[in-house]
Amino acid sequence: MDTSDPDIVFDANGSCNHCTSWFARSEFYALPLAERSRRLAVLVEEMKRRGHGKDYDCVIGVSGGVDSSFVAIKVKELGLRPLAVHVDNGWNSEKAVGNIKRILDPLHIDLSTVVLNWKEFRELQLAFLRASTPDSEIPSDHAIVASFYGATAKHGIGYCINGINFRTEGIHVREWSQGHLDGRYIKSVYKQFTGKRLQHFPLIPVTTLVLNIVLHRPKNVFLLDYLDYDKQFAKRMLLENYGWEDYGGKHYESVYTRFYQGWILPHKFGYDKRRMHLSTLVCSGQMTRDEALKEISAPPYPLEWVEPDKTFVAKKLGISREEFDAIMAAPKKRYRDYPNLQNHWAFGPGLDLFRVLKHKLHWIT
Repeated sequence: MDTSDPDIVFDANGSCNHCTSWFARSEFYALPLAERSRRLAVLVEEMKRRGHGKDYDCVIGVSGGVDSSFVAIKVKELGLRPLAVHVDNGWNSEKAVGNIKRILDPLHIDLSTVVLNWKEFRELQLAFLRASTPDSEIPSDHAIVASFYGATAKHGIGYCINGINFRTEGIHVREWSQGHLDGRYIKSVYKQFTGKRLQHFPLIPVTTLVLNIVLHRPKNVFLLDYLDYDKQFAKRMLLENYGWEDYGGKHYESVYTRFYQGWILPHKFGYDKRRMHLSTLVCSGQMTRDEALKEISAPPYPLEWVEPDKTFVAKKLGISREEFDAIMAAPKKRYRDYPNLQNHWAFGPGLDLFRVLKHKLHWIT
């Protein structure tokens, strides 16, 4: 990590707040594997009991990536009956689509694909680019979570299992991306840059968001945190046993995500997300610092991809290369520059008050 995070702080030993926070929060992962396995077994039995008489015990997300593919396999090994949910936002790579089929078909897992309205979603992505915040991946992330919640409501499922995990994703830079679950933020950006209201995009209702934050309904289960999850081992297993195809960098299963994280963020904002991904792997002992420094010394995006991908992305978004270049040159802005839930008169202060009371009463989550 470096000062491309404006909030970073280094102590006298040269350790930054991200690393010290990671180790402070890693107590659960220091528990013996046997104890984590025991807790997972209890949770699995609870999911089976609550899923009795229903078609599914849980919802899982699938993208064709390493983490979600590994989760699908482990969920079946645990004897659970998952419904897989995939959001098609129009940018999936062929490898990602093929990987989903390679994993789900032999496991006999049902798949529900949510296809976003491309015309509206294209306008929304373009609106976020014009907003000049580093949050242009927010619409896709929001649609994924909204689709999880929609599936749990439709089928009466109480649990969402996902591949987010502390060992490989435990470091996050707030200023590099905010507002993932903030429907107000998404609606305000869309309206400001299109003059219209969203009609088809799956937004998370505030009531659903509050229920999830306060009552944990549905309950999010971070399955990989209960395991000694090693990403390189998982990748080798997928390659050897399922014919899974590697797609390159983290989250590169999406063409737009690949270009946005690999070129737009570093080029326009100076943010290289490899820093936090690699730092997490160093903290968890899955990579040495020297190995990480060697990897990050390479350009974040292959130079020969830049011009073809610029042309492809601009054309798919329906704008000229000149307009795309103008958007890239526009002044940088932040999440707080647009209406959002955090600065809403009721939601932000109310959530802060709940967190204070929760801490004082020592509620267990």
